[in-house]
Amino acid sequence: MNELLTSIYSGQTAASISFAQFAASFAVSMALGLMIAAAYMRGTRYTKSFVATLAMLPAIICVIIMMVNGSVGTGIAVAGAFSLVRFRSVPGTAKEICAIFLAMGTGLITGMGYLGLATLFAAVLSLVIVIFNRVDLGTKKNSARYKSFRIMIPEDLDYSGLLDDLFAEYTTSCELVNVRTTNMGSMFRLTYDVVLKDPAKEKDLIDRIRCRNGNLEINVSRQATEPTEL
Repeated sequence: MNELLTSIYSGQTAASISFAQFAASFAVSMALGLMIAAAYMRGTRYTKSFVATLAMLPAIICVIIMMVNGSVGTGIAVAGAFSLVRFRSVPGTAKEICAIFLAMGTGLITGMGYLGLATLFAAVLSLVIVIFNRVDLGTKKNSARYKSFRIMIPEDLDYSGLLDDLFAEYTTSCELVNVRTTNMGSMFRLTYDVVLKDPAKEKDLIDRIRCRNGNLEINVSRQATEPTEL
């Protein structure tokens, strides 16, 4: 265990790190990056660019840490700046941010020379990622009951309480979360988040809503956390 927690640099600064030590740290970082990327891909929707980023990020962070003359604080600041570049233009999900920080942490540990500790750290958390992807932790039970209704109504209808009696009959909870004008202000688009009492009666509810909104468009979809939220 002591050998696992001992740095291969033995207190050396970046200027005195040998090529063999550099190569060992870099190779371990690349291997661990590939392992983290493979774990993230199990049971997760992903893009090729993001997986490639996860695979390379530990090696990049490792080299940064080794090249800042032994100043871990400076290395962390620089690595943090690099890690946030992706999220300046495209918002990331909580899961993506977690994977980014896992890759950063792995690169930081290998950059300091603790190769055994980095391997243990990356292996355990990669296994945790795979397990969480396979179990239903945090998943809504009976998710078919959770729906979002987007309903178009003419502007001359008062949407306040217009559908309350129908939702009271068919749902256990209902919330009007958004009201938007559309079609040059001639119609309203109402968005409700509801929990159905019986998913099998969803069509019945839609048919009765059509009688209220003049047979205008009704869109029903599953409730989902927005990708920009954490």
